[in-house]
Amino acid sequence: MPPALPVAIPAAYAVPFAELALANVVREYPNAPAHLYAGPEELVAPRALHPAFYGGYDWHSTVHMHWLLVRLLRRFASTDELPATVTTRIHEVLNTHLTPANLTVEAAYLRGRPHFERPYGWAWLVALAAECRALATPDGDRWADALAPAVDAVGELLTGWLPRATYPIRHGVHGNSAFGLGLILDAGERAGLAAPVLDAVADRVRDWFTEDHDAPTHWEPSGQDFLSPALTEADAVRRVLPAEEFRAWLAAFLPGLATSSLLTPPVVSDHADPQIGHLLGLTLSRAAALRTIAAALPEGPERTALTGSAAAHLTVGLPTVSSGDFSSDHWLATFAALALDTAPGH
Repeated sequence: MPPALPVAIPAAYAVPFAELALANVVREYPNAPAHLYAGPEELVAPRALHPAFYGGYDWHSTVHMHWLLVRLLRRFASTDELPATVTTRIHEVLNTHLTPANLTVEAAYLRGRPHFERPYGWAWLVALAAECRALATPDGDRWADALAPAVDAVGELLTGWLPRATYPIRHGVHGNSAFGLGLILDAGERAGLAAPVLDAVADRVRDWFTEDHDAPTHWEPSGQDFLSPALTEADAVRRVLPAEEFRAWLAAFLPGLATSSLLTPPVVSDHADPQIGHLLGLTLSRAAALRTIAAALPEGPERTALTGSAAAHLTVGLPTVSSGDFSSDHWLATFAALALDTAPGH
C-alpha cells in the first residue's frame, strides 16, 4: 500500500511555509522584472511599478506567495499551529500590500501590458483573490474587494486573448496554457470572474485538448520543467469533462499511465541552478496533478500507482522547499502547498 497522503497542509509546515512567504514578499531585491522599458524615464524601483507585488524575485512568485499566506491563514489561523505572532505579521503584510490604491496601480499595469504574465501570473492573481474571499473574514473580504479591479482586468485580458489563441503552449514552464487555465477554472468563480469568461476558458481547454491522444511521455521531463506538459494537460481536461468521458479520454491520451516514466521522480543534479532547480518544482507539481487525476479514477491498480507516485514525488520534493537558496526559496513552498492540499479554489 502507498503511504497515506494528507488532505490538507500538515500542521508541521504552517510556520516554515509562512516564514518563507513573509520573507519573500517584502524582499525587493534581487528582482527580475518582466518589464519592457520604453525609455529611461521608466528606470524605477520595482516597488514603483508594483506597489503590491514588488518582492519575491518576480511578479508571479510574489503573487503566489501572497496566496500561500492567505491559504495558511485559512487553514491554521483558528488553531495553535500558527502562533499569534506569525498571524499578526501575515495580517500586517497583507494589509500593507492588498490595498485599493496599490491594486489600482497593479490593475492598470495589467491592462496596459496585455502580454504580461499571460496566463500564469493572471491565474495566480485570480487564485489569490479567491483565497481571500474563501477566508470568510472581514479582512479576507477587504483584501478580495481590493483585488477586484485586478481580477476584472484579468477577465478583460482573457476575453481579448482566448479567441486569438489558436494553439496552446505545451511546454513545462510558466507559459503552459493548461496550468494557467486550470487554475483559473478552479478559482475564477469565487474570485469574481464573470460566467462568460469562465465558459470561454473551459471551451478553450476543450477545443485545445480533447482530441489529443498518445502523449509523448518519453519526452519528459525537459531540463528546466517545473510542470509536466502531459499531466498538466490531463488535469486541465479533468476539470471540463464529466467523469466517465474524462476516464476514456485519459486512457487514450496516456495509455499505460500506471507504468509510465511520468511516475518516476526526476533526477535533480544541481538544486542551486535556477533552471535545473525548476525540476524540484516538477516533483511537487507532478504530485499535485497525480493526486487530483487519481481522485477522478475508480479504485484499482492505476489509481494506486498514481497515488504511490505522488507520495514518491513528495518524498523527493518536500525536503528541498527551504534550502536557504533564494533561487528556490522564493517559490517552491507554494507548489508544496498545492501538492499537500486540495485544489486552489477549494
